[in-house]
Amino acid sequence: MRELIKLACTGCEQPGKSTYYQTKNKKIKTDKLITKKFCKFCKKHTEHKETKV
Repeated sequence: MRELIKLACTGCEQPGKSTYYQTKNKKIKTDKLITKKFCKFCKKHTEHKETKV
């Protein structure tokens, strides 16, 4: 079953300001998801880590 997760920018001064939402299968992927996405506050591509919804 796929569940909704929230991705937050790790480069911002205010954590959790730039967020993306994505789904993942928690039975297969048990570790935290880390992807590179564009942050409109940093104005560059940074790592976004999985956080609580």
